[in-house]
Amino acid sequence: MSVQLAEVIAVLDAAYPPGLAQSWDSVGLVCGDPDDVVESVTVAVDATAEVAATVDPGGLLLAHHPLLLRGVDTVAANTPKGALIHRLIRAGSALFTAHTNADSANPGVSDALADTLGLTVEGVLDPLTRGPDTDKWVIFVPTGHADAVRAAAFAAGAGHIGDYAQCSWSVAGTGQFLPLDGSSPTIGTPGSVEQVSEDRVEVVAPARLRADVLAAVRAAHPYQEPALDVLPLAPLPADVGIGRIGTLPRPVRLGDFVEQVRGSLPQTSWGVRAAGDPDAPVSRVAVCGGAGDSLLASVARAGVDVYVTADLRHHPADEHRRASGVALVDVAHWASEYPWCAQAAALLRDHFGAALPVAVADLRTDPWNIEPQTVRGIS
Repeated sequence: MSVQLAEVIAVLDAAYPPGLAQSWDSVGLVCGDPDDVVESVTVAVDATAEVAATVDPGGLLLAHHPLLLRGVDTVAANTPKGALIHRLIRAGSALFTAHTNADSANPGVSDALADTLGLTVEGVLDPLTRGPDTDKWVIFVPTGHADAVRAAAFAAGAGHIGDYAQCSWSVAGTGQFLPLDGSSPTIGTPGSVEQVSEDRVEVVAPARLRADVLAAVRAAHPYQEPALDVLPLAPLPADVGIGRIGTLPRPVRLGDFVEQVRGSLPQTSWGVRAAGDPDAPVSRVAVCGGAGDSLLASVARAGVDVYVTADLRHHPADEHRRASGVALVDVAHWASEYPWCAQAAALLRDHFGAALPVAVADLRTDPWNIEPQTVRGIS
């Protein structure tokens, strides 16, 4: 049995849609031929030289952090990153990155972190919003002509909601107008107030189709000047985004929860540090894999007892603690994202089974490597 790289990419893109990536990010295939057969997959947080050395010839390295995030003008083999790429290409291997798209996906990086900490996820800390890219059209049309106007709007692309087409809503009412001199009304005469039985027809349509829908409605509508409203719809929060909110099976002391975090994540030189009352009860927890101090304002509004994330800086943490009762638990960036590797590996194993061997790199790629005591666990 053989699996093409293109097949693996399709599975990864479905789970971690590239459209969820931040605009500044770089995700997807870095090197490799989609038509090539993949012999195995190695999953890691970082594409380092040491990790690349563990990738089988013809294998795929699936990394969370982009290797080429910033602009480069060379991948020469005498540069560190160029040497890594050359090594993979010479071995017929590939490199693929799922970064902020994996952060926002559901399930994604923060779901993996929450699961490792024993949390039941209940929501998204900073949900992405959809739109505003959809309009609601409200069209007033004489009774008897509503079906023709509705059909024209549908033909122009209106009326799609999820897996359903030709969606609309209508109600009967009375329309009034006064044709002025120079008008050519379909109903009534200039200078006389006219009242007409009309239907209010509502449909939705992508904003990019405004011109098409307007032209179709005008062509099908019997009036010289159709009465209509076009209302951009407010974006709604989605079930994807950065960070998660979850609950523990039962309340625990903050001090005990910090120890639980320490024991659940791979140990690093950075370790685990916390801010708050060690005796305070903790039951509702916010988490964000990776650097998370940009979400402190959202955390303060989330109704949680503690926030677990990485790379908390002194001043943002200090300002947060002055204004909020939410405790903080700061862990190493690499450790907070390492649980995602198992999630991504399970995704590929579930899809491809024995046809594609998948392994998680057991190397600690956290850049901080010196501490007073010997690091236990992953090395």
